[in-house]
Amino acid sequence: MKKRLYEFKKDVIIILISAICVILSHFNVNVLGVDLAYIALILCGIPIIYGSIIGLIKEHDIKADVLVSIAIIASVYIGQIFAAAEIAVIMEFGGLLEKITVSTTQSRIEKLMDLQPSKARLIKDNVENMVDAIIVKKGDLLKINPGESIPADGRIIKGSTTVNQSLITGESLPVEKTIGDEIYAGTINNFGQIIVEVTEDYESNSLQKIISLIENVNGDDTPIVRQADEIANWVVVISLFMAIYAYFVTNNITNAVTVLVVFCPCALVLATPTAIIAAIGNLSKHGILVKNSAILESLYKMDNILFDKTGTITTGIPKVVNMQAYDKTDERELLKITASAENNYNHPLSQAILDYYGSDELYEVKEFEVELGMGIYCIINDKECLVGNEKLFTKYNIKIPENLFKTEETTVIYSYYNKDFLGSFSIKDTPKEGIENVINILRSEKYEVTLLTGDNDTVAKDIGKQVNIDDIHSNCLPEDKLEFVDNLRKKLKKVMMVGDGINDASALKRANVGVAMGNIGSDITIDSADLVFINDDIRFVPYLMKMSKRTYYTIKFGIIFSLVLNTIAMIFGFIGILTPITGALVHNIGSVFVIILAALLFKQRFKINEFNIH
Repeated sequence: MKKRLYEFKKDVIIILISAICVILSHFNVNVLGVDLAYIALILCGIPIIYGSIIGLIKEHDIKADVLVSIAIIASVYIGQIFAAAEIAVIMEFGGLLEKITVSTTQSRIEKLMDLQPSKARLIKDNVENMVDAIIVKKGDLLKINPGESIPADGRIIKGSTTVNQSLITGESLPVEKTIGDEIYAGTINNFGQIIVEVTEDYESNSLQKIISLIENVNGDDTPIVRQADEIANWVVVISLFMAIYAYFVTNNITNAVTVLVVFCPCALVLATPTAIIAAIGNLSKHGILVKNSAILESLYKMDNILFDKTGTITTGIPKVVNMQAYDKTDERELLKITASAENNYNHPLSQAILDYYGSDELYEVKEFEVELGMGIYCIINDKECLVGNEKLFTKYNIKIPENLFKTEETTVIYSYYNKDFLGSFSIKDTPKEGIENVINILRSEKYEVTLLTGDNDTVAKDIGKQVNIDDIHSNCLPEDKLEFVDNLRKKLKKVMMVGDGINDASALKRANVGVAMGNIGSDITIDSADLVFINDDIRFVPYLMKMSKRTYYTIKFGIIFSLVLNTIAMIFGFIGILTPITGALVHNIGSVFVIILAALLFKQRFKINEFNIH
């Protein structure tokens, strides 16, 4: 970071000095009889000429810098020192703009690197020692004090706190963490002292994976960038021929130099990768990491968007959606007895009931036994208690009252205490906040939306109805999802698959675009997808599509605008209306405009309906 800041400062100082010299030269100011334009020519022109020569020798490729170099040398040859200096200064300024835009995304990588603390407080044999974070291994115990950066991926085994994950996930608010919750390297422990068991070695922690992912994205390796480079190569060749033709037709070398200056494809070379990199930087600010930059230009052209259900459309966390007290049972007593029984069972359905109950005091439980796949038997207040599904009561030959709530859309847990039923709890996975709005936006944009799930048809249709998805495919195994993607692609459909990156891995890979939701520590997520939503916020799917569309049209506009402007300017240069000086000014104003337009993608914001996501 310090090295790049130094280079920026050096470039800015050189360009400022050169620009001042060019301005003074315009007003015929000289020092000791020497035209100040020579200073600008030396500071900005020589590096351009040197770079183009090195490029020719090493890459054997005629690029835009070659044209600029020829124009500078030709301008000096015909005595147009001011024109040569102006061309050099403006070209260097355009290059600086591109460097600034690219470095904005690169600086995010460095911010992520700065998040990784160098030290960790290791607990071994009840003794604390400060050690280098790089030697921390899976299974180690770490103590993390309030305000400290978390040095490793881990699971909290003691204490509770809130964690600031904003720079990694894009979440604006701290996230509450307690015993059993996962935490990630590079996030900030806000106020509580916690003891953490490390779950990943240093090299494979989530922060290192994200840094590697961003570093490996190549903004130059996309079809539209390669297309722009091909056009630029042709433009270089055409420019050389047109300059030679202009010289023989007009017998005026000034006109030939002007043609070289104005028809140089600088905007084509600079603006396209700048737009890709700026868009990637914009998305990364919202917790969307782009693994395959090539998909950015075509993402919005998808025909079908396929959603997995659990963990993608839904939270993946069961919740109590209905509680029914039987006969004259007190609802609070039903809830307290059931929560007391479930408190000793580490199961998602048990946790749903405990979350529904809250943090009030529970009854003491004795003779606790788990009936696998069925429920719990225990003693509460010296009375027998059964909590579980229908299979549990069939085993104990107890008939469930017919008027207790039953549905195929939910999992029903019955509570039985002191030889009588207390009531029932209906538990199910629920849609994520805002998912219906996401589906409505996508459908309004003419995308075909499909729900793929391994759940039964009743559950799938219930979720589909809640989120406004009509095309539903239930009972899907991973191979069924893969086959569904294949069938669509055989019909020449462009398919985007959105899943949790685990059981959807094969479908994510096979789709034209794979988007993995959540779990910033998952190897399979990063390996399978083209994009990773590390913030797990599905509301940004429409944002992603809009950014893709804006990126594509920004690039297209830049290519067309620069070609049209350069062609018009070339004609004016050919007939002598433009000189090398005015030609360089017109050409570079156009180039700077296109580069700035591309760079603005980094600051682009879209409002997604009532959520006002920026």
